[in-house]
Amino acid sequence: MATFDSADGTRLAYHRLGAGAPLVCLPGGPMQAAAYLGDLGGLSAHRELVLLDLRGTGASAVPTDPASYRFDRQVADVEALRRHLGLDRLDLVAHCAGAALALCYAARHPDRVGRLALVTPSPRVVDLAVTDQDRRLVAELRRDEPWFPEAFAAFERIWSGQATEADWAAIAPFTWGRWDEVSEAHRAREASLRNADAAAVYYSAGAVAPAAVRSALARLTAPVLVVAGEYDVSLPPKCAAEYAGLFPHGEVTVQPGGGHFPWLDDPESFVATLAGFLR
Repeated sequence: MATFDSADGTRLAYHRLGAGAPLVCLPGGPMQAAAYLGDLGGLSAHRELVLLDLRGTGASAVPTDPASYRFDRQVADVEALRRHLGLDRLDLVAHCAGAALALCYAARHPDRVGRLALVTPSPRVVDLAVTDQDRRLVAELRRDEPWFPEAFAAFERIWSGQATEADWAAIAPFTWGRWDEVSEAHRAREASLRNADAAAVYYSAGAVAPAAVRSALARLTAPVLVVAGEYDVSLPPKCAAEYAGLFPHGEVTVQPGGGHFPWLDDPESFVATLAGFLR
C-alpha cells in the first residue's frame, strides 16, 4: 500500500498489483473499498493495477468535509493521484458507480485520459434510461436457474411498487452471471467494504448535470470501451450499446454469461477483452 495527499490534504491510499504500465482502477458501490476488485480476474498479469481507495474507504482517511464524498468533488483526488504517479495521461478502468467519477474526470481533464474502460457502468451520471422492461428481458434469460421463481417474483413486486426490504435481498442472484459460493461470498463481503454514509453523499444534489457531462464526453478523443454482461440487469446489453454511442470513439463488448461483476463470472474472457483494449 502507498499513500498521497489530495488537494484538500486528505491522505488517500492505493494498492499496486502486478507489473507493467499503470492502470488506475476506480471502484464502485458507490464508496466501496477497492479490495472487492481483487486483481480483476488476473488483469494484473498484463498491467500494473493501481487500485484507489476512495476517501473514507479502505485505508484512505476520512475527509474533514463530508460533502467532499460527492463524486464530482473526488475528481481532484484522481488528478492528485495522476500527479503523484508522475503520469502525463491515465489509463482508467471504472466499475459501476466508479464510472461517475471517471466520466467527470474525463469531462474536466480530457487531455489527461489515455484509454477508458467502463465495466458495467452506472448509467446515472449520463441519465441513460434503463426501463423495467429492459431489466425484465434480461432477467427472463435466467428461467432455468433453480433460484429464478423466488427471485423473479421479488423483481415483479419491485416493479409494481410493492417491494419489501426482503424483496431487494431476494433479487441478489440476478447481479451475478453465476450464483454460487464465490458470488455469495462476494456479496457477503460487500457491506463490510462500503462506507454507507459516504455513499449517501456520492450522488447528492449539486453534482455535475448529466447534460453537461454528455456534452463534454461527445468531444472526448480517448478510446472508450463499455463492458457489459449478458445477464446484467443493472445495465442490459441494449443499454450498454447506447452508452458506448455517447463517445466519438466508443465501443461495447458483451461478455457471454456475465453479470455485474464479469471478472468473477469468466476471468479469462474478461482479461482477454480488457488486455486487448488496453494494449
